[in-house]
Amino acid sequence: MYQYTDFDRQFVRARAAQFRDQLERNLRGELGDDEFRPLRLQNGWYIQRHAPMLRVAVPYGELASRQLRQLARIAREYDRDYGHFTTRQNLQYNWIPLDKGADVMDLLAEVDMHGIQTSGNCIRNITSDALAGIAQDEIVDPRPYCELLRQWSTLHPEFAFLPRKFKIAVTGAVEDRAATLWHDVGLHLVKNEAGEVGFKVFVGGGMGRTPIIGSLINAFVPWQQILVYLEAVVRVYNRYGRRDNMYKARIKILVKAEGQKFFDAVNAEFQAILARDTDGDAQIIPQAEFDRVAANFVVPAGVAPADEVALPADAPAGFDRWLQRNVVGHRVAGYRAVQLSLKRPGQAPGDATGSQMDLAADLADRFSHGELRVTHDQNLLLPWVRQSELFALWEAAKAAGFASPNIGYLTDMIACPGGDFCALANARSIPLATELTERYQDLDELHDIGDIDLHISGCINSCGHHHSGHIGVLGVDKDGAEWYQLTVAGSDGSTLSGGATPGKVIGPSFAADEIADAVEAVITTYKRERAPGERFIDTARRLGVPPFRAAADAVRRSTARAA
Repeated sequence: MYQYTDFDRQFVRARAAQFRDQLERNLRGELGDDEFRPLRLQNGWYIQRHAPMLRVAVPYGELASRQLRQLARIAREYDRDYGHFTTRQNLQYNWIPLDKGADVMDLLAEVDMHGIQTSGNCIRNITSDALAGIAQDEIVDPRPYCELLRQWSTLHPEFAFLPRKFKIAVTGAVEDRAATLWHDVGLHLVKNEAGEVGFKVFVGGGMGRTPIIGSLINAFVPWQQILVYLEAVVRVYNRYGRRDNMYKARIKILVKAEGQKFFDAVNAEFQAILARDTDGDAQIIPQAEFDRVAANFVVPAGVAPADEVALPADAPAGFDRWLQRNVVGHRVAGYRAVQLSLKRPGQAPGDATGSQMDLAADLADRFSHGELRVTHDQNLLLPWVRQSELFALWEAAKAAGFASPNIGYLTDMIACPGGDFCALANARSIPLATELTERYQDLDELHDIGDIDLHISGCINSCGHHHSGHIGVLGVDKDGAEWYQLTVAGSDGSTLSGGATPGKVIGPSFAADEIADAVEAVITTYKRERAPGERFIDTARRLGVPPFRAAADAVRRSTARAA
């Protein structure tokens, strides 16, 4: 993973010191709340329903065991002993008092971490494929490019106050495991016929009130020019994006409204930067600079191709299930990548206590050269596991509570913190996630149901990515009461799910006491109507909305008349 330089460390620690000064002036009344708000937001500090929330960046998902232990320490000493891993490869704390915020930022800086630009109307944390650098289907390792993008976008003076937040996701593999087409900019690393590396660029994706899939704006931007091209994209958005209505301020609205005019403006701006900007061509990435950054992404010492070994023939059945669901292939022979499931009864999806973080760090040190990844699906991944050590890892992960063989199953759901914590939420996500997790604990039943992406959002901001779920649940407010909208057949763009697309609403909203039954009715309908070997997403697309709506409507109680 990327090794911070002395400059990187000085930069992060200077930012922490700057935040301390801003916070102390705010607490003394010398810096008003309105003036302090954008400053705290661009350091990752929100004011939530009950307490401040801090969002910590995990750039492109790479995390060292020493960093995870520091996150665990912060959870114990400053929060209520847990953190929440998000779909965009961040970690959130929900209970840190703001007057302790500067102390926490100093602790993060000690291990090369921060909350810079994890909030605010700026370019957010750059996200990528959790299998970056190790995937068998990888065309180009995206991590050096992600790091160049991180350095370019951090405190970019022109883009500190955009019309709205701006999110970039990058993949270098055949399969899109980063949901790139759901982002403001999605970047696909490709090679042309001459073998040259470049980017296929998509713009204008996003969820929220208006779910839109990103549009292809350029099929091949040479990698050396990607910063210039992104500069052009964000400049045009900054110039013409709406600032009079926050709900229409995202780049997706501008792209949808302007279409080809937006594309033409970006390409004209791109040429203008190179031709007329003072030092415009300085943003062309020199080979030496790329090599400098790429040199920080080295295979850990001791990792080398190894022969495959026979796994224990008399291993328990649970081990075989775990191999099938939690373990994937690796580009280095004799190695595997292994997911540690953060989905378990009695705990919100993506949550981990301080002790659980320490245990995961121990597993990383013992089995993965001290490295972990945060996945889009709110789990942790060990990227450097010897195939010969899989059984020992399974035993250790099982003892630590991370070995549930449910990756990709119904209980491996995505969910935001919802109304239990978020001031924006209309309804709670965690109780529904808990109820469905408890209903579907039988592994044989989960195996029979097969792969399903269940995504739950507490409000239209879509932090739970409900639009892209095979089954999506959206919390809505009706006269102060919690209600839930149900969708089917959404896709994040993965191979399993097919092209990225928003799910279709299957009818009027459900009351809080009905929504779990409605989800179960949808699943039961699939089991009854599926063809042999047919997965849920394929059945849903083949049948369409009507049979799922009829089944869900049949379990209504308090909303029976409305349906």
